[in-house]
Amino acid sequence: MMQLKLWKKKSAENPAKKSALREWGNALMFAVVVSTLFRWATFEAYAIPTSSMEKSMLVGDRLFVSKLHYGSRTPITPLQVPLTHQTIWGTEIPAYSDALQFRPLRLPGFSEIKRNDPVVFNFPDEGEHPTDLRTHYVKRCIGVAGDSIEIRGRQVYLNGQPLDNPENMQYVYFVTTDKVLQTKFFQERDITDVYQVQGGYVLHTTPAKAKALASLDFIGQVELQQMQVGEAEPGIFGSHGWNRDNYGPLYIPEEGVTITITPETLPLYEKIILRYEQNENAEVRDGKLYLDGQEAKSYTFRQNYYFMMGDNRHNSLDSRYWGFVPEDHIVGKPLFTWLSVDEEADLFDKIRWSRLFSWVE
Repeated sequence: MMQLKLWKKKSAENPAKKSALREWGNALMFAVVVSTLFRWATFEAYAIPTSSMEKSMLVGDRLFVSKLHYGSRTPITPLQVPLTHQTIWGTEIPAYSDALQFRPLRLPGFSEIKRNDPVVFNFPDEGEHPTDLRTHYVKRCIGVAGDSIEIRGRQVYLNGQPLDNPENMQYVYFVTTDKVLQTKFFQERDITDVYQVQGGYVLHTTPAKAKALASLDFIGQVELQQMQVGEAEPGIFGSHGWNRDNYGPLYIPEEGVTITITPETLPLYEKIILRYEQNENAEVRDGKLYLDGQEAKSYTFRQNYYFMMGDNRHNSLDSRYWGFVPEDHIVGKPLFTWLSVDEEADLFDKIRWSRLFSWVE
């Protein structure tokens, strides 16, 4: 009897071969998925774009940032082109869609944010982007949730006690001289933020370097540009009469703590109640807070907040100007500088070799 074979088993010795293009495509897809998961959950590299943290961190520093220390944050905006942030590389085309948004959760970390920690976070005062796609900032955490912060004559106080100052903290000085000082003069003293004005120079530097300048015989005076108590500074966050050098006292909200809503406290906490606390029906009318249509005489905070400042104290846009950083905006802890590039230097001096793989303090 004739037997009909309805199917034939493929020989194991002759499997169907994938094309080279398909193999490369699969490898690329795997690499993108792994890189995306790695960046989300563990470590990521960031660049320092401004001088607000000098001299602790310099413009052009590339930082290696740990998301494990404070706990990785689950994605908020899942519809995003992999390995991008706000826009597609080299274009102004948005790299994401906010049609789908998740409430963030934070995985357990092995450290809490401590006072004086440098911290990377999403800039809270940037409403045009979702939380996880707002611009990355790095500042020093001056106060944690539950602290009361005050600045008196440039010195930060927490809960009534003076806070240790960063070693490389800078201020702005006016240097008088009748000499024309060349760029090399400032470069040799590692003073980079300088501009000439009538009668001298305005520069940002540390108190120690300012003292050294004052000892030179061709320098007249080195005058610290400090604001006085009661001198209101435009754009400052908080009460009338505060400024960058004299600020507070101000309570930093802690999860679960209840405050009384008064004409004095509402202006200080209105922004976070309306923007960051996920209150769907919250509004302020005629100086009063309304939740779900009812006037609220008190309010209980739903998350922790932090107060951030730059080490370049007179050249830093920080919490003194835009307020608190919510916990759900925290990204991670910078660990070390893996590369440092000075874009203003000559070709062979662009790499700051002494800063490579230096720990961030």
